[in-house]
Amino acid sequence: MSHDHHHDSSDNLKVAFFLNLGFTIIEIIGGIFTNSIAILSDALHDFGDTASLGLAWYFEKLSGRDRTDQHTYGFKRFRLLGSLVTGFVLVVGLSFVLWNAIGRLVNPESVNAPGMMALAILGILVNGAAVLRVKKGSSLTEQVVSWHLLEDTLGWAAVLIGAGIMAVWDIPIIDPILSIGISLFILWNVGRNLKKVIRVFLQTTPESFDLTNFENKVCELQGVLSTHHTHSWSLDGESHVLTTHLVMESETPRDQIFLTKSTVAHLLREHDFEHLTIEVELEGEACQVTK
Repeated sequence: MSHDHHHDSSDNLKVAFFLNLGFTIIEIIGGIFTNSIAILSDALHDFGDTASLGLAWYFEKLSGRDRTDQHTYGFKRFRLLGSLVTGFVLVVGLSFVLWNAIGRLVNPESVNAPGMMALAILGILVNGAAVLRVKKGSSLTEQVVSWHLLEDTLGWAAVLIGAGIMAVWDIPIIDPILSIGISLFILWNVGRNLKKVIRVFLQTTPESFDLTNFENKVCELQGVLSTHHTHSWSLDGESHVLTTHLVMESETPRDQIFLTKSTVAHLLREHDFEHLTIEVELEGEACQVTK
């Protein structure tokens, strides 16, 4: 990944971070002023977004550092830490909001509907601007953040509709209903994203890569008898690693071995494998990996 790409990605995340931070402060004050649990719940969500953007910004810069003796694959894996920590914080925080919103269902309280509408319009504008900025990027981190911010924008559209209804009719129960709906929607998406992050931490095979199909194609190559010790995982959800052992016919010439390794690398070209190790063993040769 080029230095310019890292710089652009970092700048996009920085702008989105400061937009969210400023609006979160306004949102907390506005939620208290309007007595809206829906806005306060989204303020908590936006606080989590701000923390996530801050961590993503920091780790995006850190991930561009070169490898060291302690981090032989570089620092790409640090990108995952921000998502993991923020995701768990959001789950705990939104569970607390849900508890309070359910209490409001039993005892609804009046809200300042015009104030809610003003905050909702501001929320749509701020989050929409952040979406447009981050969508310019091409990294997986920016894509995930842009979808998260788009969900925020849609959530504010729901608050605007609900506040408009309450401005005409005195139905305060709409506020906790909106809060519960937004919280459940966010929890579902946070859980889905956490699942992806945990899969990467557990070094599962990248979802976009069919390992069985890859091994079958390799075994169809000239001179290849079988494969074993094939392992594939991802460093950060974008940059993948693969190692494999090929067993080839005992009389396979040196040039054919080089050609086969090149062909295997070509099979992986459409995937994001940055680190590829191909070990070749001739028929009858003992494998050096014992487990």
